[in-house]
Amino acid sequence: MAKVSVYNMEGKEVETIDLSDDVFGVEINEHLVHMAVVQQLANKRQGTQKAKTRSEVSGGGRKPWRQKGTGHARQGSTRAPQWTGGGVVFAPVPRDYSFKLNKKEKRAALKSALTSRVQENKLIVIDELKFDEIKTKNFKAVMDNLKVAKAYVVLNDNDEKVVMSARNLPNVQTALTNTINVYDVMKGGTVILTKDAVKTIEEVYA
Repeated sequence: MAKVSVYNMEGKEVETIDLSDDVFGVEINEHLVHMAVVQQLANKRQGTQKAKTRSEVSGGGRKPWRQKGTGHARQGSTRAPQWTGGGVVFAPVPRDYSFKLNKKEKRAALKSALTSRVQENKLIVIDELKFDEIKTKNFKAVMDNLKVAKAYVVLNDNDEKVVMSARNLPNVQTALTNTINVYDVMKGGTVILTKDAVKTIEEVYA
């Protein structure tokens, strides 16, 4: 088991705890981590590109001239693709880029991501995060005490004062234990977990 220090909000070490090897000490599967990141980014894509086919362009219901005897090529509609203002041939339509990973793959990827943070010394456990008021300066002070510039802060409970205090810090992102994901763990810099969050994560993912 990996031993990590537990710090208070002043940045002082108050104790050490053991992290479960079932969550924070697994063999890292880089392929699954990559797939989980790609999946999350793909699922965010809107795929809103759209053009109209000849059946969707308004107008063009009347035959522009009779079939024979005009000297023109026969035409059935002014909204055919060769006409100005006509539809587009094989027009692009909104596309769904999302794909699925099964539950075991997602869990394994998240464990790999958390393990990598431990191995790179980018995981900090804090005994608690509590504020008396919503104030960005208070959260910034905690970050400075922990000597962290960019952080992904995982809370066990949705504490509005903590979340709102962190909201205006551009390099800080907060999340609950049931919303953490591989992409944010990997890109969020140092992962800061409360003791309660560590316990919950180990119970859910072990």
